[in-house]
Amino acid sequence: MRKAFVAIAAFLITLNIMLGLYHPFLWWFFVLTGPFVILGIYDLYQPKHSIVRNYPVFGRLRYFMEELRPKVYQYFVESDTNGTPYNRLNRSLIYQRAKKDNDTIPFGTQLNVYDNGYEWLSHSIAAISHHDLNLDPRVLVGGPDCTIPYSASIYNISAMSFGSLSQNAILALNGGAKLGNFAHNTGEGGISDYHRKPGGDLIWQIGTGYFGCRNDDGTFNYDAYAERAKTDQVKMIEIKLSQGAKPGHGGMLPAKKVTAEVARIRLVPEGKDVLSPPAHSAFNTPIGLLEFVKSLRDLSGGKPVGFKLCIGRKSEFYAICKAMIETGIYPDFITVDGGEGGTGAAPQEFSNSVGMPLREGVAFVYDVLTGFDLKRHIKIIASGKVSSGFDLVKNIALGADMCNAARGMMFALGCIQALECNSNTCPTGVATQDQSLMKGLVVEDKKVRVKNFHNLTVASAVELLGAAGLREPHQLSRAYINRRISPSVIQSYLETFPYIPAGSLLKTPYPSRFELGMALSSSASFAPTDYKISAVDYAHANPYSDTMHDEGR
Repeated sequence: MRKAFVAIAAFLITLNIMLGLYHPFLWWFFVLTGPFVILGIYDLYQPKHSIVRNYPVFGRLRYFMEELRPKVYQYFVESDTNGTPYNRLNRSLIYQRAKKDNDTIPFGTQLNVYDNGYEWLSHSIAAISHHDLNLDPRVLVGGPDCTIPYSASIYNISAMSFGSLSQNAILALNGGAKLGNFAHNTGEGGISDYHRKPGGDLIWQIGTGYFGCRNDDGTFNYDAYAERAKTDQVKMIEIKLSQGAKPGHGGMLPAKKVTAEVARIRLVPEGKDVLSPPAHSAFNTPIGLLEFVKSLRDLSGGKPVGFKLCIGRKSEFYAICKAMIETGIYPDFITVDGGEGGTGAAPQEFSNSVGMPLREGVAFVYDVLTGFDLKRHIKIIASGKVSSGFDLVKNIALGADMCNAARGMMFALGCIQALECNSNTCPTGVATQDQSLMKGLVVEDKKVRVKNFHNLTVASAVELLGAAGLREPHQLSRAYINRRISPSVIQSYLETFPYIPAGSLLKTPYPSRFELGMALSSSASFAPTDYKISAVDYAHANPYSDTMHDEGR
């Protein structure tokens, strides 16, 4: 192809010269042929791209087709059920509810009910009409030391920072929260003017960068925190330990993105790289975490304070619970983020291969809190791919009290899953700082859609409750959700995730599946030992066990 290009280029140049000599006006033909020849000559000698070097000009079509591939696949190839991360069925449901269009489907389900993983709700012959039910169930968040509890919706906006999302997206999300009477998590980027302007309830998330409450050296600034936490719009404070998109991974905000506005909001120096470390500097032990929780609650005037995490090493969560027992300090809520969470741009290995999925995470956190007899003090928030009434019902059945959604709310804003969130080229103006693209998102229209999506999704969850013969979300249990394990095996969530008795982790013998976590964990450290456990460790965990445990198990 290199020789072919040289021949074609020589022909075009010769032709252009001949035409120009024939008539001076035809020298303009070089405007068409010149760029082709110049680009091809550059491609011949550039060292970075083998395809382009071997196929000058024409090799560039590869990159054009790669750019088109996701769009072509989404619109012309994928079925209604096989798209990822969200399939067209789910996306269409969100769009329809956001616009208050007809959200019913004709001619039966498109799902294969005999596929492994198919799930369904056990309904009741004594069903209750949704007209007789409360279509806006609330959850009171606040433990024994909380003096300003918050009455929260069972469905709220999950953490997405200004900077990751455009100012119009933030304005529309918070405006929708204001109209629909639900909460909007700020994300770790701090409380921006666009969070404040509409007046919707805020959950202020504080990550490892302490944006909005940091000193110049990146450490936590208690005075700056207290000033912002006491504002009426902030209803709860969430300490982010990790997130499902990239658990255990920090981040860097490059200098070019640290504008004067971002610097003012985040309390960082303008025009300089800003580091979000992978771990907190304000504490480094489970007891330190709880003391930090107490300090933040006191400085806020008694508002609910909790933490968010994606479950990794189970022993670390046991350690936190042991610290709660020792100190008597309880978070008011715990947000469990699933490994499938994904609004944050993240390395592929972290998105695909790090962190416990939401279903297992919620069940684990509920069971451990119950085993330590702590659940009565603490609300659980499930976060990760929650976009329908059935998603709400499933997570509440597993043990969550309420749910958060990020991508579902983005779809309500008009997101088309273009998968360009990390490139500043979002075509709908949701995840970009490009002013020209941002103008496509009309706040006054989209905030109503966010409200509609929220209200109708909660209403659909309540209808499902009624179909099961229940009046309140807290009446759900794991027995109500069924899952196909194989062509001939069906299990309820209760069989897959059996409950443990309240207080059963406060004394030995512990339930056998919790022995390892109890042996590994200590309130003095997040990672006290390695996974090699000695017989002495096991004896300490459960001295009444009759089973001999080998070294290294």
